[in-house]
Amino acid sequence: MEPGGQPNIQQMLQQAQRMQEQFISLQRELAETEIQGTAGGGLVTATLNGQNEVVKIVIDPAAIDPGDPAETAETLADLVVAAINNASQEAQNLAQQKMGPLAEGLGGGLGLPGM
Repeated sequence: MEPGGQPNIQQMLQQAQRMQEQFISLQRELAETEIQGTAGGGLVTATLNGQNEVVKIVIDPAAIDPGDPAETAETLADLVVAAINNASQEAQNLAQQKMGPLAEGLGGGLGLPGM
């Protein structure tokens, strides 16, 4: 702060610029990250990228019952959804873990009232 208790605007702008650069860098890093989720004890694995897009589904042949294709299809559909949801939750956890410190900096790091 400058004399008289006023924040130094130039320092605040520089800090905001650094935080923006960190945010963009983290977004890129997360977008390039692949996160896996599983269901059915590993019978189905879903891989998502950091933008929550499904990039790969792997189904273990042991999940397929050739004697009951209708039941197998229904079970596999449920397992695929569960694996995607699991991977999505992992992606959210990773994003929160990576972005959390930056968000805390935005909340109090600029020295602005109410921030």
